[in-house]
Amino acid sequence: MSKDAIKGQQQAGLTCPENAATIPPLLHVDAEEEKIAHQVVVMQFAVTLMVAGIAYGMESTPQLAIAVLSGGGVSVLNGAHLAWRMSRAVEQSTHEAHHQLRLMYFFAIERFLMVVVLLGLCMAVLKLLPLAVLGGFVIGQAALIVARLFLSRITT
Repeated sequence: MSKDAIKGQQQAGLTCPENAATIPPLLHVDAEEEKIAHQVVVMQFAVTLMVAGIAYGMESTPQLAIAVLSGGGVSVLNGAHLAWRMSRAVEQSTHEAHHQLRLMYFFAIERFLMVVVLLGLCMAVLKLLPLAVLGGFVIGQAALIVARLFLSRITT
């Protein structure tokens, strides 16, 4: 084969000879997205305080309110950790798909373990009411989702 034929075959290939798998940064977060993430955490905290206040008003026992507040607090910490990781992902943006996928899995595992450990501390070490702790956590997570959807629709 002549050099021109080999060069033509190389150019006709569908993929680059190097690993060119690139995707946009993991979580492209501009200033508006970062602002929304912080507002979501604040709304989560406000909902957690309201639900803990309602629990205290209904039962008149501080143990129930503290348990709900603790579960909601774990949810708020989870949301704050997510917002922090989103902003850090922008700083460490990379265009290699495998690296971004590893980061996504690492962040998910990190958040999952943080939630499990904190909920375990609330229930096992602090001996708080498990149902109230989990209820506070679920309400906090629901607030995270609703606040995110609400704030996204307002800004778009």
